[in-house]
Formats: sequence, structure tokens, C-alpha cells
Amino acid sequence: MATFFTADTHFGHGGARGLYRRPFGSIGEMDAALERGWNAVVGPQDEVWHLGDFAIGPKPAAQAALLARLHGRKHLILGNNDSAATAALPGWHSTASYAELVVDSQPLVLCHYAFRSWRNMARGWINLHGHSHGRLAPMPRQFDVGVDPRGFRPVALAELLAATRLRAPRLRATASEPPHEDPAP
Repeated sequence: MATFFTADTHFGHGGARGLYRRPFGSIGEMDAALERGWNAVVGPQDEVWHLGDFAIGPKPAAQAALLARLHGRKHLILGNNDSAATAALPGWHSTASYAELVVDSQPLVLCHYAFRSWRNMARGWINLHGHSHGRLAPMPRQFDVGVDPRGFRPVALAELLAATRLRAPRLRATASEPPHEDPAP
């Protein structure tokens, strides 16, 4: 069983195509691509934490049918666009406004919104969030798991951490010293 994170799918939201420059010709095309992306990486036994803004527009029955087609055991961290009807859908294993959990020995703080500070941030805890659609510069140990910056699919923690570690090292030098790598952040 693997654990995945996502946010800001905005299923059924026509405005998402323009607001977030999503490359889809219609709402139906966008929703189908999001569903395919989800099910391509998430297996039936996997855990998925959706960090808010699941759907905007579809009636509860349509949202419930969609949620049933999406693989995994699903948790909803409420976003600003999640209605009471969305939170009450039978496909959610849990719903909350905030969560703390440990995945692969890594403590996490989950919320729809990005934090400037969070519990135990100086002790290595990581903040995962949505809401900003990839438009907010992250702080160290903070990741936007929304679909817009993550290829329109859920992402595993290992993938987020690997992307951070693979960045090119920063070099600094003075006229009298040879360049050397800065220590990892």
C-alpha cells in the first residue's frame, strides 16, 4: 500500500481551465484527464489524501459516482470550495480541516492552505498543501501537491523529496577561492 497526495482537482469547474491555464478543451476533457491521471498512479489498496477543492459544480450524486471510480482509500482535507455536501460524500474514509500523519517515517502537516510556520517545522516536519495552484514560492520542507504543478495526478512523498534532492547544487566562489558546493538545505 502506497500513500499519495493531491489537491485542487476542481472536478466540473469550467473556470479552472482559464484561471489556472489548464490545457484542456472542455470540462469533460479536463475531468477525464484528471480521473485517468489519478487511476494511473493510485491502486485500489493505496491511500490518497486530497487536500481540498475536490469538485465545484457537479451535484452530489455525480460527485459520489466520480469518487467511487477513483482508486484508493480517500481522505479529504477540506478546502475553501468544498461544500458540506462534498464533505458528506460516502466515498471519503475521513474528512477534516487539518491532519498530522507520518508517512515513510516522515512527519507531515496537511492543510488546504500553505503555512508560514507549522508544528515542528524546525524538527523536519513537512507541510503539504494545495490552494495556490503552483503560484506560491515554497518554503523549505513545504510542497504544493495540487494537480496544476504536479502533472494533473496525485504524487507520492518520495517523488516530492526526490525532486528537492535532485536540484542542481548552488555554487559560490570568491576571486581567491575555487567554487564549492553549498551544503544541502
